[in-house]
Amino acid sequence: MAAERFHIHVSDEVLDDLQYRLHHIRWPDQLENAGWERGTDLSYLKSLVSYWRDHYDWRAQESKLNRFSQYRCHIDGIHVHFVHERGKGPDPLPIILTHGWPDSYLRYQKMIPLLTDPASYGGNPEDSFDVIVPSLPGFGFSSRPNRPGVNNFFVSQMWSKLVTKELGYKKIAAAGGDIGSGVTRYLASNYPELLFGIHLTDVGIVRSLMASLDKPEVSEEELIYKKNASEWILQEGGYMSIQSTKPQTLAYGLSDSPVGLAAWIIEKFRAWSDCQGDLNQKYSKDELLTHIMIYWVTNTIGSSTRMYYENSHSLPPLGRIEVPTGMAIFPEDILLPPKSWAVRNLNVTRWTTMPSGGHFTAMEEPELLANDIREFYRPIRKKNNHSE
Repeated sequence: MAAERFHIHVSDEVLDDLQYRLHHIRWPDQLENAGWERGTDLSYLKSLVSYWRDHYDWRAQESKLNRFSQYRCHIDGIHVHFVHERGKGPDPLPIILTHGWPDSYLRYQKMIPLLTDPASYGGNPEDSFDVIVPSLPGFGFSSRPNRPGVNNFFVSQMWSKLVTKELGYKKIAAAGGDIGSGVTRYLASNYPELLFGIHLTDVGIVRSLMASLDKPEVSEEELIYKKNASEWILQEGGYMSIQSTKPQTLAYGLSDSPVGLAAWIIEKFRAWSDCQGDLNQKYSKDELLTHIMIYWVTNTIGSSTRMYYENSHSLPPLGRIEVPTGMAIFPEDILLPPKSWAVRNLNVTRWTTMPSGGHFTAMEEPELLANDIREFYRPIRKKNNHSE
């Protein structure tokens, strides 16, 4: 089925049901002065929910989202939602941007105009991109898979069909973070001839490295990484263990309670962002709630967490990637990858250490990330003469 234009419109029934739930909350208690130490802080969440109930305007946010050119198409039994914004320049380079969890395609909403129309932001129109931002299967306005096996490898196959069969591109650029990093690397591994290059902000948790530290090529940097990763998994990885083993059990609570959903997501935004513990430093309440609303109105929190299970149980190993790779490292991201490991496993041609920013790179520092992507692909454009 050819791609069709898509317009977001959530029914009044869904919004009325949400309002009812936000007016009938049974709050838990919290230990005195516990703050965020044991999970999402009660006072902060009450303040956010109060704003959500009394001031947040979904229809206004919906209107803003519909300013993007959005489509849906059918690939491998799944309806894929995606933004496709054409570049404003002499020869735009097509690029597919893949998000992660617990964000959504909205991860890139600030960055899309920076890439499509650099001249309007003080840049060079020759650096423009045609930008494709899909929603992962089971996330947001893409449909929920009804079978197992939809992992990073599977999604990379879907993306190859999206850009070639649906959109008609012969060769593309790609970038991503979190789950998007994994999908992008599998895309490079499976379809190197399709890619000009890949740009990553992380490489996830390098489990193969942690399991093979007796090998002689392991560096001191990698030993430090193992220590840091082990501590992080112990202190912060509980969500990952649940989503990788029993996502269905978790889904009942999060799909039924908007406050539970908000608590589960907000805690990650605070912990993984470069915000010094204050979400207001990086995000507006409207921005945070719109991300939460994408999960709520589509009832996709359960299907999104299943991606962790599939990646833990059915993902084939990755070999060395020879496609040119740019790495942008943000200092407050979850786990900073060892450069020595990255160079062994990826054809790293650009490595940038950013001055600020955390895990939600395109949301926190869109200008820094957009500029690094432009600079990484600039010599690749010249080498290939055009974007084909």
